[in-house]
Amino acid sequence: MSELKSHTVDLDALPNKFPTNRHEAIFWESLGRVVATFGFLEETLAKAIFAFTATKPYNEDEVQKVLEAWLPKLQHALSDQLWNLIESYAKAVREHPHATIDNLDFLEERLKDTVEIRNVICHGSWPPPDTGGASIPFFVNKKQLRFNTPIDVGYLVQVQKSVSELICGVVNTVTHMGWQFPGSNGPGKVIWDTTKK
Repeated sequence: MSELKSHTVDLDALPNKFPTNRHEAIFWESLGRVVATFGFLEETLAKAIFAFTATKPYNEDEVQKVLEAWLPKLQHALSDQLWNLIESYAKAVREHPHATIDNLDFLEERLKDTVEIRNVICHGSWPPPDTGGASIPFFVNKKQLRFNTPIDVGYLVQVQKSVSELICGVVNTVTHMGWQFPGSNGPGKVIWDTTKK
């Protein structure tokens, strides 16, 4: 057997912006916008969980117990991944006696449908594009199924638009009850006035 020789990557010989050099800038911009939109969806779900749990009426004898459990619930909302946030959000809406949404099951299903593509978009590795500018990201899910749909700029634009519509749907579930969405300056009654001491 011949002796193996040691090698290292010649950093100076790499193409500019390696390993993202093979796609057009518009592809990376579109991908980044989708990733950012998913991040905003997660923040929106966390704020909606806060809104529904903060405005739910409680009996006087259960307030202390609920208060003790509330902080850990909110901490989870800040760090949970998308699927768990969707579950917590839907539970908070269902448990709120004044929730006015009439299509929660549909909204929850649509939110959960985005989890798979979110994982592909955020965790996939992007090979060089084909002649049409599309590539199939390398991504294998927990069931050992490999993603095999070509993704191009048009696909990314459509995903971003769809997720932004879901964000608005979540916001509407709070504002439809007459509450201002947390962190916004929109209409409705303020849930928690941080200016008061």
